Amino acid sequence: MSLKKQDLLRMYKTMLLIRRFEEQAVQFSLQGELRGSLHPCIGQEATNVGAVFALRPDDLMTCTYRGHGHCIAKGLDPREGMAELLGRETGCSKGKGGSMHWTDPAIGLLGENAIVGAGAPIAVGAALSAKLDGSDRVAITFFGDGAINQGALLEALNLAAAWQAPVIFFCENNLYSEMTPIANMIGTETLAERAEGFGIPAMIVDGYDVIEVYEKTSEAVARARAGGGPTFIEAKTYRLFGHMVGDNEPYRTREEVEEWRARDPIKTFPERLQKEFKIAKKEIEAIREEVEAEIAEIARFALESPWPKVEEIETFVFA
Repeated sequence: MSLKKQDLLRMYKTMLLIRRFEEQAVQFSLQGELRGSLHPCIGQEATNVGAVFALRPDDLMTCTYRGHGHCIAKGLDPREGMAELLGRETGCSKGKGGSMHWTDPAIGLLGENAIVGAGAPIAVGAALSAKLDGSDRVAITFFGDGAINQGALLEALNLAAAWQAPVIFFCENNLYSEMTPIANMIGTETLAERAEGFGIPAMIVDGYDVIEVYEKTSEAVARARAGGGPTFIEAKTYRLFGHMVGDNEPYRTREEVEEWRARDPIKTFPERLQKEFKIAKKEIEAIREEVEAEIAEIARFALESPWPKVEEIETFVFA
C-alpha cells in the first residue's frame, strides 16, 4: 500500500500533535489543572499513528490508559480530549472519565481502559459482531507488554482464534511493565511467540518506524477483512517519559533513555521526509507552526470550558 506525499505529511502532523498534546497535558498536571494519574505516550507516537492510519473510520478500537495518541489518530477532537483531562463538560466523556477513560463511538473508539489487558475481550466481541453482521469492519486492540500475562488477554486470544474474528492484537512493547523489565517476567525471547501458541499469525515491527508500522498493520487489516482471522503485532517501542507523571525512573539508566531519544520519531521522521522523500523543509516548518497554533487553541478551549453541573452528576454514569 503506497503512501502519497499528503499521507506522509499527515502522519508527521498527527505524531507532532500527539507529542505536543501530551506535553501540554503534563504541564497542566504539574500546574494542578489536571487531577488524577496521567500516563503520557511520549515516544510512542509512531506506533499510535502507523497502526491507526491503517484503519478505516468505521473500524473499531480499544486502547489503554496510555491511549491519547491512538484516540487522536483515530479522529477524536483533541479539544474534547484536553477538556476531558481537565474534567470539563465539553470533554469526550463529559468530564467524567478523565485521562484513562476516553470514549467516542462516533469514531469507533470503544474506550480506553484503566485495567491492564481489559480492552482485548471488548475488541474481540466487536470483531465478532462485525463478522456476524456480514460487514468487513475490523477491530484493533492496543495493549502494553505488561498485559501479556493477563488472563483476559490470553482468553481473548483464544476466542479470537477459535472464532476467526477479524481483530488485530497490537502490543506496544516499551520494555517495561510499569517499572519492571518485561524480560524478567516472561520465558520467551519475544512476546509474539505467545500468539503462535494460539495458532495466531504474529509479526514483530520497529515501533519507531511509522511507515513500517503502517505497512505491517495494513497487511493484518487486509487479512482480517478478507476473512483470514486475527493477527498479533509486537511493536518494539519505548517511553521517553516515565510511566506516569511523578515517576522518577530509578529502574532504567539515563544512557538507555538517551539511546532511544536519539531515535525519537518526532526528530527522525521529518529528517527522513526531507532526505528520502524530498519534501521541502518549509513544508515541515509550516506543519510545526500549524500544530503550535492548534495546541494553543486546544489549551484555551479546555481551560475556558464549563464544569459539569452538580445536578447532572449521575448523567451518563448510571443507567
